[in-house]
Amino acid sequence: MADEILDSLPADYLRGTFIGRVQSPGGPCVVTIENGILHDLTPVAATVSGAIERGMLSGGNAIGPAADGLPTGWRLLSPIDLQCIKASGVTFALSAIERVIEERAMGDAAKASEIRGLLEEKIGSGIRSVVPGSDAAAGLKSALIEQGMWSQYLEVAIGPDAEIFSKSPVLSSVGHGAQIGVRSDSSWNNPEPEVVLVCNSDGDVLGATLGNDVNLRDFEGRSALLLSKAKDNTASCAIGPFIRLFDDEFTLDDVRAANVGLTIEGPEGYLLEGRNDMTQISRDPLGLVGQCLSEHHYPDGFVLFCGTLFAPTQDRDEPGAGFTHKIGDVVTIHSDRIGTLRNTVTTSRDAPAWEMGFGEFARNLIGRGLIDKI
Repeated sequence: MADEILDSLPADYLRGTFIGRVQSPGGPCVVTIENGILHDLTPVAATVSGAIERGMLSGGNAIGPAADGLPTGWRLLSPIDLQCIKASGVTFALSAIERVIEERAMGDAAKASEIRGLLEEKIGSGIRSVVPGSDAAAGLKSALIEQGMWSQYLEVAIGPDAEIFSKSPVLSSVGHGAQIGVRSDSSWNNPEPEVVLVCNSDGDVLGATLGNDVNLRDFEGRSALLLSKAKDNTASCAIGPFIRLFDDEFTLDDVRAANVGLTIEGPEGYLLEGRNDMTQISRDPLGLVGQCLSEHHYPDGFVLFCGTLFAPTQDRDEPGAGFTHKIGDVVTIHSDRIGTLRNTVTTSRDAPAWEMGFGEFARNLIGRGLIDKI
């Protein structure tokens, strides 16, 4: 189990502070890593959301050096629990073009290649050069409407309002090492490597982790009204490995400069590599947090996927058919300052069932005498 921890942490983990969750034989536990030492925070704060909300981010019982791994019988979970899981979409120019491609291809991957070339020629440079919500963006919108090139995806790409949606129910995300799921009836899908911001109920950003916003391009391409079916399925939301908390060594500026790498290793020997360069994002992360918070209140805090530059177009099986997952794909998402999130693809039908909802979670804490630490 030592490798599971060390392989997931960034190289400079000795200078960072991390919080996460593990499954122990008795139930979920909150753990921290400070100065390279793993602590069980559960006796002090039994939820990550509570620890963040109350600022109880240190202390607990020392387990030992993180380099020694987790105790026997423990495994990593998603590092969040009661926070709402939100996501922002179409925050990069390339992802905007790809969403329009899905829409115009009606979810048919075979039509995507031809449409991609046309749209990149017509709108690629324009989208990259304007600030969303600006007068220049409004002018580009008018010009594209006149050319018959406008789309609902371009509205959220360059308009004043970002796309913000609920990605997955509370307590449903999976962590590092878990299986991730795509619907068994999807024929065009992909991972989305993203930075995930971790916020308290006031909307203060206190740290960041990595996420895989697994997406079904065929479903969303047929209709944007199928977004929930494209995004929210069993095991379709992976987050981890740990939350790296902001301090003098790691700040929001490190998030803004993050380069998130992605590798997909297929069971047939297929290899795809990509990256999500946060310096190319169209909307600043704090602006996305503000739009997510809006007039809402999240009493247990929230996490926010920032969107991705990565949109795989490399053919896998047939020329022009692009990329789609196969069962057994190993997806690795890595950022030098945040860590590594690795998952293996299965179907949502065959992935382990989501069983610990809030009722079971509360009963477990009651049984362990921890309900007052929530």
